[in-house]
Formats: sequence, C-alpha cells, structure tokens
Amino acid sequence: MFLINAKRIFRSGVQNFFRNGFVTLSSILIMTVTLFIIGAIIFLGGFFNYTLDKIKDKVDVNVYFVTTAPEADILIVQKSLEGLPEVDSVVYVSRDQALADFKEKHSGDTLTLQALTEIGDNPLGASLNIKAKDPSQYEGIAEFLKGNNLLSKNGASIIDKVNYYQNKVTIDRLTSIIKSANVLGLWLIAIFVFISILITLNTIRLTIFMAKDEISVMRLVGASGRYVKGPFIVSGFLCGVISALIIFVFLGISTYWLNHSYSTYFSGFDVFAYYIKNIFYIFFAIFGLGIVLGTLASYLAVHRYLRE
Repeated sequence: MFLINAKRIFRSGVQNFFRNGFVTLSSILIMTVTLFIIGAIIFLGGFFNYTLDKIKDKVDVNVYFVTTAPEADILIVQKSLEGLPEVDSVVYVSRDQALADFKEKHSGDTLTLQALTEIGDNPLGASLNIKAKDPSQYEGIAEFLKGNNLLSKNGASIIDKVNYYQNKVTIDRLTSIIKSANVLGLWLIAIFVFISILITLNTIRLTIFMAKDEISVMRLVGASGRYVKGPFIVSGFLCGVISALIIFVFLGISTYWLNHSYSTYFSGFDVFAYYIKNIFYIFFAIFGLGIVLGTLASYLAVHRYLRE
C-alpha cells in the first residue's frame, strides 16, 4: 500500500511540475540564481584561500644565533623545533650562506659591500627559518623558544633574537582575516539560502493557490496531509534537481572558459583545476542545497496553506 501511494504521489508531483509551466519555470529560475550565487561564493572562497596560502608562505619566524654559536647546538635546536606538531618546516641557514645571501641582496650597493669587506670577518650569524602549519601557531613556537633554556657550553645563550614579535602584528592580522573570511562565507551562504527559501516559498504558494480546488476535494474525501503535501514536495524536489544540474554544468563550462581566456586575472589560481579537484564537494553542495531549497520551500508553503 505504501509503495502504491508513493507511486501516486510521485506521478502527481511530476504532472504538477509540467502542468504549471510558468510557475515551475519561475521556481527553477529563482533557485538557479541562488545556486549560482552560492557556487560563486564557493569559488570565491577557493580563490581567497589560495591567496591567503600565498601570503602565509611569505610569513615566517626567524631565529638568529650569535656568531659564536656552535653548529652542532644549532642543529639540536632545529631538531627540537621539527618535533613540534605545529611546525611545518625548519630551514637552517649557515653563516656562510647568510653572508652570500646578504651580498646578493646588496649587490648594487657598493658602499655596503665595501664596509663589509673592511670588517674582514663574517659579522652574520646562522639562523633557522621556521614556517608553521597555521599563522596562529607562531606564538606557541616563539614561547617554546623563549621557555627553553638554549645555552651553549660556556653558559651563554646561543640565540641572538627571534623576530616573531616584530612580525606579530602581521601574523595576528592574517589570522584574523582567515577566521573572518570563513565566518563571512558561511553567513553569505546562509543568507542567500534563507532569501531563496522565502522567494521560492511564495512562488510555490502561487502553485498551491492555483490547485486550491483540487486540494479542497482531496481533503473532503479524507486524504491525509502527507498525501496532499507529497505532490508539491515532489515538484519542489524536481525544481531543485534541475536547477542544481544547470548550475553544475554551467560552472564546469564557465570555469573552463575563464581559465583559458582570463587566467592572468586570477594571479595563478586555476579555477578549472579547482573545479575538477573539488568536483565531488561542489556536486554534493550544489545538489544538496538545490534539493533542500526545493523540498523545504514546498513543504513550508503547503503546510502553511493547510493550516490556514
């Protein structure tokens, strides 16, 4: 009996979907626009994360050692840092390498190079370049270095300085931007979903109003609320699926076109590669939201009508 009723509800929902052509088309259009905006937010979020990752690659903490620090002690510090779960990488820069880098950086500054020659000895100490997995973790790394009594054999500290506190403002600002971007993306999606539900709800209420005589007859003969709601929910489901399919295909075509025609405007961000890499996530997000929009709006509209 259940299967028979389900079959009837589905068939009636499909009939309503095709019979109410203009209203159905309006519902699909509204949901398509909403899903397009949500899809655009997904790609905007991907581009924003790509940009932030590029910025994060340029943010680091350097530990500078005194010129008399033994290399063996520095390598012990490096090993200790690499053992921290929040550390992504630690690069050792020797005194000789630091001097070579300094000369290359100031290759056009004759006065500076002349002064360096007059000094005679290498005035630069070795250093460790530390990159954290997340910008918010640099403070913990700095505290680790500060809390550990890193002394050489003669009792003097081998660390000259840690530049975390000079970079703290930039690191904190980047961390704040990342958190704000994630929250903003979620709020934008929630707002557009809510607006779409309201608009779709009113559009589907027009469909219900057009079928008010049919609904009245069904209620008079004792049809259950579930049986009355079913066809409209099926129609909403179909609207959501079709809208999601349109956007899913459109995103694939548009990202391919954008990537080949305007790739220079995305600063190295490959939009089509992002689409392919996240195709299952995008598929489930678009189709999931499309189905939720269609079915929920239909359910709320018919539920409200039946209560009136």
